[in-house]
Amino acid sequence: MENRILAPSLLSADFSNLGAAVKLIEEKNGGAVHIDVMDGKFVPEISYGQPVVKSLRPCTKLPFDVHLMVDQAAQQIESFAKQGADWITFHIENSPDAQQIIDHIHSLGKKAGISIKPKTPVSAIEHLLKKVDIVLVMTVEPGFGGQALIPECLDKVTQLCALRENLGADYKISVDGGINEKTIDAAIKAGSDILVSGSAFFSGRLVWE
Repeated sequence: MENRILAPSLLSADFSNLGAAVKLIEEKNGGAVHIDVMDGKFVPEISYGQPVVKSLRPCTKLPFDVHLMVDQAAQQIESFAKQGADWITFHIENSPDAQQIIDHIHSLGKKAGISIKPKTPVSAIEHLLKKVDIVLVMTVEPGFGGQALIPECLDKVTQLCALRENLGADYKISVDGGINEKTIDAAIKAGSDILVSGSAFFSGRLVWE
């Protein structure tokens, strides 16, 4: 697992005790806390927002990996940064002003990530790869926990590894969706650096050494 990070997703935690969930991530060797922000527009469901990030920030020194599955992501960047986000990832599918958003995240001293849904090709973000710190490959359709990983999406991880070398870039590749005790080895073999796991981690099935 050397040089790889497990980033458990709070979307699958017990919402009545998120502080304990963060502590569990620390105890089980998690390297970041993945926070899925959903607005009921870009994806069907609604999760949580800035007040939750603010309330959890004193609970840990682990980086907060905030994944914005929202419309108008540009309008949310500064407030999430202010409340304690360390890495801020947005979706290319609804962000024609992607370069401006990346610049804004960096201006706030945070790491910038770009995400692609299963049907979005890597070519849609290729022009941004030297600008971002993280590329998040969705291996399920965003918006719901507990889905099965779409194996073909791991081909994008391999493609992103090759592009990183060819471009001389240094972004980390994150995978999100269906990462469990049965699929994690394939995700690692494909070249993933950051592994987001929700249901499998909080159920205790996925153990990270």
